Amino acid sequence: MNRDHEPDRETPRRRAVLDVLRNADAPLGVNNVAEAVGVHPNTVRFHLEALVTQGAVERTLEASTGPGRPRTVYAPHRGMNRGGKRGYQLLARILLSQLALEETDTETAVEAGRAWGRHLMPPAPPFHTVTEREAIDRLTELLADLGFDPQTGGNPGEAPDRIRLRHCPFLELAEEYGQIVCPLHLGLMKGALAQLGAPVDATRLQPFAEPDVCLAHLAPTRAA
Repeated sequence: MNRDHEPDRETPRRRAVLDVLRNADAPLGVNNVAEAVGVHPNTVRFHLEALVTQGAVERTLEASTGPGRPRTVYAPHRGMNRGGKRGYQLLARILLSQLALEETDTETAVEAGRAWGRHLMPPAPPFHTVTEREAIDRLTELLADLGFDPQTGGNPGEAPDRIRLRHCPFLELAEEYGQIVCPLHLGLMKGALAQLGAPVDATRLQPFAEPDVCLAHLAPTRAA
């Protein structure tokens, strides 16, 4: 396969097409761009449409000045390039290092996670009483969506008393700033369960209880 024609691949030719549009004083048609880049119009059209899909380029119809169909022209999207490299892990490390310097206490980290847990968990339907098993299943689904690769055990039909977290989506940060990241995770689970009005709570998070597993411990809050 010609890798230059992969729709999501940023190739030198695609960057050249985008550079031509950025350096132009007005929107350009396919033939204008093809002439500037020195390739066939069909190749340019492919890259232009891919850039439109990525949000880097805008496609419009030029006002017609005579008979015939209006010409399709392209212009760069005015704004920061959203296709560039991201550094969210570095940002997280900067923020966590500052929190560590300020000696952020565990309860503050738990409360921050609790707020996000409430935000991420859709509430239960009105007049619906959530059971322990249902609440844990909903929490497990949320943790799976977030990348924790959760696993529950116990007997069928019974609510488990722990969730095994087999993957940490913030592993490097948890290893370096576990005193903040792990309580955040615990608070997230607490907030999610509270949002459901669940009769169960996440009472403790045991980081790296096994070499490849963290354990979230659960306990009933009232009679189911």
